[in-house]
Amino acid sequence: MALLIIRLLYAFVCIGATAAFCFSANSAAPEVVLQHQVPAFFVITLLSLSILLIDVLLPRKRVEVISVIYFGLLIGVLLSHLLNLALGPMFNSLGSEGKNFQSGVTMLTLLILPYLCITFMMQTKDQFRFVIPYVEFQRELKGGRPLVLDSSALIDGRIADIIETYVVDSQMVVPQFILQEVQDIADSHDKVRRTRGRRGLDILKKLQQDPKAEVKVVETDAGKGKSVDQRLIEACKQFNGRLVTNDLNLNKLATIQGIQVVNLNDVANALKPRFIPGETVRIRVVKEGEGYNQGVGYLDDGTMVIVEAGSKEIGNEVDTVVTSVLQNSAGRMLFTRLAEARP
Repeated sequence: MALLIIRLLYAFVCIGATAAFCFSANSAAPEVVLQHQVPAFFVITLLSLSILLIDVLLPRKRVEVISVIYFGLLIGVLLSHLLNLALGPMFNSLGSEGKNFQSGVTMLTLLILPYLCITFMMQTKDQFRFVIPYVEFQRELKGGRPLVLDSSALIDGRIADIIETYVVDSQMVVPQFILQEVQDIADSHDKVRRTRGRRGLDILKKLQQDPKAEVKVVETDAGKGKSVDQRLIEACKQFNGRLVTNDLNLNKLATIQGIQVVNLNDVANALKPRFIPGETVRIRVVKEGEGYNQGVGYLDDGTMVIVEAGSKEIGNEVDTVVTSVLQNSAGRMLFTRLAEARP
């Protein structure tokens, strides 16, 4: 709303200032404007209001791009001036013909050097600080290296709970193509996928509204044309970030390519209470297992518990003894047996 008001005020100011310039009796306008006041009014007004069209058509503006253009233009003009000063004695020695050549060379250098400097700096803006210390075009990131979230991390939702603990203070980056992937899942015809996609969007919104989190959705062309997983790895390299996921295959692929991975399942497993063979666990058997005569139950944190000879105890709470624990990046399972036979 504030931006709309500013644009309306700009339009009114432009129309008023142009009218005063073209129609005022004391106007210092050129003779051609005074002779054609109405056409001049419309032409100047359209030129000034065309900025509004450019502003609307370019909604995503970045300060670093403006800074790069400014520094590139400044350095290009400076180099052009220095080059012309160096070539000046040579042109002076050629007499009047040299003066003509000098004007042409000056025009070319003022066109070519600023353009080259701007394009070069736009392509190398991330390394510019190494050339001129303390000058950089990207904002200093909060905390350590950024965390690049994938779709599974957003849908999982535990990243929001981790943020609530104040353990993480790094900036979180969500590439635009990951947001698009979650949106596609939310628009799926399959009810389960649609629910998962909407959950991912809700988690992202929650993170953006959380004052303890710094979340940025960024557009990147890294790995364009490749698979989503490979593009995500390229984005991690581009932002020098760590990948946050609970996708086991993506975890392996990223690790192979030298990307540090924060696996949410590993984080959850590290914080879960440990069980060792011989400990007693009370569990409610909720369904049959895949193996013969097995029952399945769950701990409060969602850990699956396989109960040998537990199929007949479905719906009952039973005491079990841990026989073994299977734990990896995909999660954890407890294998148990009944502590005592039930009548």
